[in-house]
Amino acid sequence: MSITAIAAAALLLGITGGLQTTSDALEQEIARGMAQQLMDEVLGARYMAVGESPYNTHLSRSLYESLGSGRERYNDVDDYNGLRIQPPEDLWGVELGSDDGEGDLRHPAFRGPAGFFDQWRQKIDVYYVSPANPAVRLPAGEVSDYRAIEVRIDRVDPERGSRQLARLRRVVAYVPPLL
Repeated sequence: MSITAIAAAALLLGITGGLQTTSDALEQEIARGMAQQLMDEVLGARYMAVGESPYNTHLSRSLYESLGSGRERYNDVDDYNGLRIQPPEDLWGVELGSDDGEGDLRHPAFRGPAGFFDQWRQKIDVYYVSPANPAVRLPAGEVSDYRAIEVRIDRVDPERGSRQLARLRRVVAYVPPLL
């Protein structure tokens, strides 16, 4: 009996570890897709607002852009700087997971489990980088023709702290118009 109990305990421990690994892999894959969608959204915006300098040291959204229900008013890359959203939302400020974007629920087969994204956070930072080495972030107040866009998806657990699920970083360049 004791040999059977020890074998069963070892088997259950292996199954539990396998289920946790599968759950972690699923979360990371969903987070990678979410991060890529956010990155595509940012990269689809202008480098700078119309009529603004490409060397603006204050990378943030205007009051008008901040008053939208979500990110639908963001029109240039620096509008996304400092974005922190928990739980994650779509472009129009609708929480991800169950809404179909028109105020109705998705078909049950396409809904996330209730509360699945509650501890997830979307983070976007935009900052200038060195022209000589784009891996080097420039100190506040310094500018260049290059900006890095960093998108992170984190899982924030009050007991275990924050854990990064996905991170994407791209460098974009300002090319002055020919005169």
